[in-house]
Amino acid sequence: MARSDTHTTDGYVDIYLLPIPARNVAAYQQQATLFGSVAREYGALRYREFRADDLGDSLQVGEGDLLTAAVVDFKSRAHRDEVMAKVMCDERVAALLDAQPLADMDRMSHGGFETFVSA
Repeated sequence: MARSDTHTTDGYVDIYLLPIPARNVAAYQQQATLFGSVAREYGALRYREFRADDLGDSLQVGEGDLLTAAVVDFKSRAHRDEVMAKVMCDERVAALLDAQPLADMDRMSHGGFETFVSA
């Protein structure tokens, strides 16, 4: 059955793209798991991390790097703002931010996205 509500404002996601040196992937996976658990604890609907395995020419990363993509689902932008304010004040996340970075965080791209098509 086809859905007629292909234009909706239900749902909001944060998307983070970060190249990780291949040597740090296992440690990054542990940090991402902790971050995702904290986000879920404070109300994020879902947290997923992906690693690129088929990049087009426009998404090239440096030699020895792996591109990761994190997607965090929320009910709305207001819900995202509420949840992430709590996440960023959590002592576990503060410890992650104070730790030696596993990647060049200046190379991270991120943004919030409102749903406008849902099929």
